[in-house]
Amino acid sequence: MALLLRRTCIPRTTQLASRRVVCLRAAASAVVPTPAEPTDVTTLLSAEPVPAAEDPDRLDRTAEATTSIDGAEELPKKQHVWPHHPKAKRVAPTPLRPGPITEAELKVLENGVLLVDKPLSWTSFDVCNKIRWMLKFLGIKKVGHAGTLDPNATGLLIVCTGRGTKFCDDFMAEDKVYSGTLRLGEGTASYDAESEVSERQPWEHITDADLEAACARFTGELMQVPPMFSAIKVGGQKMYQVAREGGHVELPPRAVRIDSLRLWRDAANPQEVHFHVACSKGTYIRSLAHDLGRALGSAAHLVALRREASGEHAVGAAWALPDLVAALTAAKEAHAARAAERAEAERAAKAAAAEAGVEAGTGAGEMELPAEAQVQAA
Repeated sequence: MALLLRRTCIPRTTQLASRRVVCLRAAASAVVPTPAEPTDVTTLLSAEPVPAAEDPDRLDRTAEATTSIDGAEELPKKQHVWPHHPKAKRVAPTPLRPGPITEAELKVLENGVLLVDKPLSWTSFDVCNKIRWMLKFLGIKKVGHAGTLDPNATGLLIVCTGRGTKFCDDFMAEDKVYSGTLRLGEGTASYDAESEVSERQPWEHITDADLEAACARFTGELMQVPPMFSAIKVGGQKMYQVAREGGHVELPPRAVRIDSLRLWRDAANPQEVHFHVACSKGTYIRSLAHDLGRALGSAAHLVALRREASGEHAVGAAWALPDLVAALTAAKEAHAARAAERAEAERAAKAAAAEAGVEAGTGAGEMELPAEAQVQAA
């Protein structure tokens, strides 16, 4: 009886574990290994490793034969084969289309993208700062742009908001399309109209055929020297700061790509040449204008620039900044009105609940006593 009681006191998990061990031992004793033929060590060392089966879903990490201290080859060590998980491509949010902004679209701006037509004389930072200030009522603090436009340039500026700022680098890597105007015969230190004309060269000899030949020459893979008036850093210092202090640094050329270039001019003003260019990221249009002037046997600088597109996004689908400010202002007012309505409804509900509780308590206090209780009370 004592033995029976002792067995019944054994926990259930311990009993199952004991049975599993007994089963494993029985299975191991039933397996009889087949004797293998003896292998010569010399043959094993000299044998070529058997190539692993090609499997695109697995990454072969088998180590090659190593060499010991005395120079003899050692057997390759077996390593774990890890499955290969290709990184999924990130999908950027769809830009918010121009028009009235609804409450649901305000929620989208927490991980949003805005296409803005940057106005003349505004910096890219000014545009982002304006939008950041407009979105304060939503608690959105992160606002950034995907590619700087100079103050004298206009056109498409991709602005990312909230968690959407992580896609700025993706937009920057896209190809760009620009249109603009350059002036022949005049060169500046900044390659645009930001600085005074410092060089004058004859330009009257330039023909339309020369412009056509220049288009062919400047199409394809090129090595381009960036302008000194740029945000490129050398030794921790931005080049435009060095240039404004009168310094100069020889910047190395960079590889860029120009997919298409078209040049034309009006008969009324042949000194100004209009252009349309599709290029890779990192292409300086100011340097392109300067280099075109040199290739035409003259000088040139950029007088107007407009970004027409970045990747699949075109300026035709962008917000005009005043329209965006007006739409965000209206959305902010509507958001505040809805918040006030919800707060008023909550106050009314709480007041009604409190009034119902008071009435219930008053009614309970005024209940009539049973007849027996009334007799006892009398």
